[in-house]
Amino acid sequence: MPTLNIDGIEVEVEDGSTVLQACEAAGVEIPRFCFHERLSISGNCRMCLVEMEKAPKLIASCSMPAGNGMVIHTNSDKVKRSREGVLEFTLINHPLDCPVCDQGGECDLQDQYLYYSGDDNRYTEARRVVYKEDFGPLIKTMMKRCIHCTRCVRFSEEIAGVPALGGIGRGDHLEITTYLEQPFASELSGNVVDLCPVGALTSKPYAFSARPWELKHTETFDVHDAMGASIRADSRGRAVMRVLPRLNEDVNEEWISDKTRHAVDGLKHNRLDRPYVKKNGKLQPASWDEAFDAIAARVKGRKIAALVGDLCDLESMYALKGLMTALGSSAIDCRQDGANYGGKHRAGYLFNSGISGIDEADACLLVGSNPRKEAPVLNIRLRALAGRGHVALVGESEDLTYQVEHLGDTARALEDLLKGKGDFARVLKAAKKPMIILGSGAVSHEDGAAILKLAHDIADKYGMITDDWNGFNILHHAISRVGAMDLGLVADGGVDGILDAAASGDIDVVFNLGADEIDTSRLEKAFVIYQGSHGDAGVKYADVILPGVAYTEKDGTYVNMEGRVQVAPRVIFGPGEAREDWTILRALSERLGVTLPFDSLGELRRRMVDDYPHLGEVDSLPQEKWADFGIKGKLSGAPITNLIDDFYQTNPIARSSKVMAECSSAYTGAKFGAEATGTDG
Repeated sequence: MPTLNIDGIEVEVEDGSTVLQACEAAGVEIPRFCFHERLSISGNCRMCLVEMEKAPKLIASCSMPAGNGMVIHTNSDKVKRSREGVLEFTLINHPLDCPVCDQGGECDLQDQYLYYSGDDNRYTEARRVVYKEDFGPLIKTMMKRCIHCTRCVRFSEEIAGVPALGGIGRGDHLEITTYLEQPFASELSGNVVDLCPVGALTSKPYAFSARPWELKHTETFDVHDAMGASIRADSRGRAVMRVLPRLNEDVNEEWISDKTRHAVDGLKHNRLDRPYVKKNGKLQPASWDEAFDAIAARVKGRKIAALVGDLCDLESMYALKGLMTALGSSAIDCRQDGANYGGKHRAGYLFNSGISGIDEADACLLVGSNPRKEAPVLNIRLRALAGRGHVALVGESEDLTYQVEHLGDTARALEDLLKGKGDFARVLKAAKKPMIILGSGAVSHEDGAAILKLAHDIADKYGMITDDWNGFNILHHAISRVGAMDLGLVADGGVDGILDAAASGDIDVVFNLGADEIDTSRLEKAFVIYQGSHGDAGVKYADVILPGVAYTEKDGTYVNMEGRVQVAPRVIFGPGEAREDWTILRALSERLGVTLPFDSLGELRRRMVDDYPHLGEVDSLPQEKWADFGIKGKLSGAPITNLIDDFYQTNPIARSSKVMAECSSAYTGAKFGAEATGTDG
């Protein structure tokens, strides 16, 4: 390990470190524009120049490997003059847009000019003119502000895996472009706005909306997929203005998907803000008392079942289960997609290796999954795995932005693999830490239970289960799913069984807690109580509507696909008469004469943790005991297809978002990846 002298400070760093990293280890800040820890080194901004003794000229600290015995000066007159010169040249063509630039207050160029610049600018010639580029509906471009750091280019190629951006021209004529005027077709495109050190790339939906110092910042978690990415929600008054990523190395690193970032306008539209009761065949506005009276008149003595949606928090699901139990019903289910896993063994429905565990794996088998649409940020890690190891797929083949060996589109490919047939069987056998990932397309297949058993046996056969490694993983797409399974919200026959019973008249009343991804027409004969935040598919056949609040408007607990418990605080208050879901259920239980045994959120959480102790272990990765699950059965031979067709329209909030509708129109059906960009993934 080399030892360096940085401004008189001795520091020892790991082999392979750069001088810039050594300076940071010594507590010395080095300004930079092009360097980023998660991107390759380009060394083209020259802002990080430092003085090294015995070197004939200043060195770029971001690209110079740290060597033993180096003596570095970061604050000498020579270094100061170089920084002033670099900033002066950087600003030669940079427009004076600060008062109207959305990057104002969060601009690296502003900050570094304040601390490192000289007093004047000697350039008097005309500035160059660069025309705007169209990067799509999410990214606003002002390319005359671009300083050619190439962070966006490197992100698109190295992280997103969609090499849609690049530079054309040289010197003063260099421009960052999408080449053929195509939009930046990636589910992760919004991250380039965070990476851009100036105002060249900003958020188009957020443009001219607010300044950073006007906003209240709340650290919370995302609910648009099952990863539970760490995010920061910025609000002003009673509106969420934007969502930004928070650093969480174990889950999302520092990236978020475009749906997480830009679906926030869906929180403003299509909202349920007061109760409704159906009268004379039409839903009419009502008071809470009228809504509760209508429910009480129909529930007593009737057969009742409940459905749970994809965005529900633990508190509301726990309260609903308590209410259903008090009413004498155990028919409550969360598996809207028809998944065939049960709730008996937790290892059978978790992402057991952990999201960060992908970084340790050296081979991966995907079954019935398109992680690019189901969990785009997780797909970043799988892309890195494909670069150092081997990834194969059973199921519908789509462009995942990396090289994948397609083994077949039916479960028979799994049978062959279990028998040791094929080259990938030898890959798994030789791998030190192999993993298997089952997506929703696999577990919701008509052979889902048999596929689950085959995957279990493959994990056993190829050493995916050891004392320090569990490579069996379920990739969920709904944030509520693991929590609901933990609470035991699994009924015989599943959601389809409840819908069939409602259609046949065997169930009289259905309580729908935000379940919108089902065929609601099968509920036409039943008395339907819908509780949710948006007027989506679930309200179509509702007889009573109880307005709940969205995830940003309540204190809620979620369990991500790993089994990691995440406690999300309230960001803003809900609209109109909408209330937190657990409070609605508590009030309704009292009206029905089966009062739930808690009066506050704290009391509810204490009772929930008493009943399910593991839900009290916040932000920890569980280690579940391996068990036998799945059911051996005859395979139908039907193709395994992916569940998500349109990434931008997967839940009520996204479907209520005008920005997501624009993205869906622009990108769905477009030629992503290989054909559009010329990659061979």
